[in-house]
Amino acid sequence: MSAAKTVSSGPRKREQNLEDAYLFFNEIGIIAQLSSNQFSRALPYGLNQSQFSVLNWFVRVDSEATPGRLANAFQVTKGAMTNTLAKLTEKGFISIAPDPHSGRRKIVRLTTAGARARDEAVAASFPLLSDFLASFDKQRIEEALPLLREVRQYLDALRETR
Repeated sequence: MSAAKTVSSGPRKREQNLEDAYLFFNEIGIIAQLSSNQFSRALPYGLNQSQFSVLNWFVRVDSEATPGRLANAFQVTKGAMTNTLAKLTEKGFISIAPDPHSGRRKIVRLTTAGARARDEAVAASFPLLSDFLASFDKQRIEEALPLLREVRQYLDALRETR
């Protein structure tokens, strides 16, 4: 009897684990949507979330990139990235120049104005973040960060293999 109980609880436990994993990512998705919406409202210079994300990528990741590399990093089509880059170029926040090593490729770089716009966008989020910190204990946030980073790194690595 106990063996049958163990066997039947195995699939149920797996189903519960899958449901918990689904709920985990569902919460992250909802948080991303809600926080992006709030953050987008605070962005200066008519920036949208996609444009800010590109500016932020240059500060976080690398000082230059090809449009294809950026499209891959953001998991969007080259056309979508080209559109975002065109709008950032119009604003003077990035520069696009021919790659000296390739006749076809372009190199995208963040301009001084783009770095300043990114910093101003981050500063514009401070009132939202201040309200957030008034509602959540700093220690709990710090405790959650390692798990969130680990999940992001896992998903980044998974993206690279597919």
